[in-house]
Amino acid sequence: MSAGDVPADDSGRAGRAKAANPVRAAAGSQKITWLTLALMTTSSVASLRAAPTMAVYGLACVFLYLVPAIVFLLPTALVSAELASGWSGGVYNWVAQGLSKPLAFLAVWCQFAMTIFYYPSLLAFVASTISYVINPALASNGVYTAIVIVVLYWTGVWVSSRGTNAVAGLASGGLIIGTLIPGALLVLLGFVFLGQGNASAAPMTASHILPEWTGIASLVLIVNNFLSYSGMEMNAVHVNKLRDPAKEFPKSMFLAMGMVLLIFILPALAISWVIPADQLSLTAGVMQAFDAFFQYFHIGWLVPIVAFALCAASLGGMLTWLAGPSKGLLLISRQEGYLPPFLQRLNKHGVQQNILVTQGLLTTVIALLYALIPNVSSVYWIFSVITTQVYLIMYLLMFLAAIQLRRKLPDHPRGYRAPMLTVLCVVGFVASALAMVIGFIPSSQFGNGSNWAYVGIVGGGLLLLGVVIPFGFLRARKPSWRQPDADAVPVDGGLA
Repeated sequence: MSAGDVPADDSGRAGRAKAANPVRAAAGSQKITWLTLALMTTSSVASLRAAPTMAVYGLACVFLYLVPAIVFLLPTALVSAELASGWSGGVYNWVAQGLSKPLAFLAVWCQFAMTIFYYPSLLAFVASTISYVINPALASNGVYTAIVIVVLYWTGVWVSSRGTNAVAGLASGGLIIGTLIPGALLVLLGFVFLGQGNASAAPMTASHILPEWTGIASLVLIVNNFLSYSGMEMNAVHVNKLRDPAKEFPKSMFLAMGMVLLIFILPALAISWVIPADQLSLTAGVMQAFDAFFQYFHIGWLVPIVAFALCAASLGGMLTWLAGPSKGLLLISRQEGYLPPFLQRLNKHGVQQNILVTQGLLTTVIALLYALIPNVSSVYWIFSVITTQVYLIMYLLMFLAAIQLRRKLPDHPRGYRAPMLTVLCVVGFVASALAMVIGFIPSSQFGNGSNWAYVGIVGGGLLLLGVVIPFGFLRARKPSWRQPDADAVPVDGGLA
């Protein structure tokens, strides 16, 4: 999800000039190295939050991370780089130029809508982390989880609505504070644990490289990892800041892929070494592993410190994301009149408070499911799948738009041209489409719940957020919804 995906103003001369010659437009901007871009990409994609989900499968998590990296992460990175180097305005402008403006609205809407389910799952992770400082038993308590989600989310809305930039430093330091240091510590403790002769809780033999085949439901495991790799298009907008995009961008992306895979795979393996799969919580698994290692090495006093680091990074990221997608949705709605005036209103700080509050009401309702459904891990898994499903709609549109733009405008200036673009787009599109289909098949993570209930919840969430609501807005759209001052709104960057 890109906080910088802001629509270009098609009627503005500056916007047209920039789109006409993106290379020249970027020439005066400050250059960055390919290594810097690789680190930026890693920080926007990598996280420890998904580690417990794959730790359940032990050594097979390597395979489960590699497959989506090849068929989704790589095509997304290279295709979005070409689009970003040729057309300003992010996903909205890419899809608008390649397909149509209504479909472009759908793409940006899906970027925004996926956060409705993303925040409850993110804050459920925070709730389980906090519980290890208070009482570890709370990690599986649905009422406690729901309360923490509601309180933290509305606190975030209050902070964001005041237009403060106080969280910027916290969010930017998230990679180091909440990912690299805890992740490295977790892996280090894991290697020392095994080096002292302790047996791994999960088998680490060659026969366990591939996940155990339990039918087509086994494929669902790969689907959830698509979301783990989402967001590559966010940093593609920096491709023209490289000195030699054609050579340096692929190097940057392959290095970023390597670092992301290490950050995803090694902590997941470390967790599987110390926590048996049948005892692992999908929300509290990271802290379960830290707690087990710290108790073994008699350094239990580190538990609250690590918990604070993980929570600080997650909350900093949430506060940044709260403003980003909703701001992009606001800007295109003011320019094109996609949302009713009530949702376009700004508070005295210039923040889209009505959108945030409306989103918060939906998030609160969703959070209550944690209190109503006994198995917290099942709810977490369902929300992760719905989030992935909704977000994949945007990627389907992006791949189609890329093919159309290469076909219709082959001579349009691009700072970077992806090799075999059509092949990359087809692979990415097919992988995304299959992931959406497979996402309707319950995996073992759903526990013993009804398969039809699972399909109903996932399908209902996808249909409501990805189809009914956005097309309802398009159908109800009125010329009067367009704001007179829309053209005066800045269209490049500057989002919190």
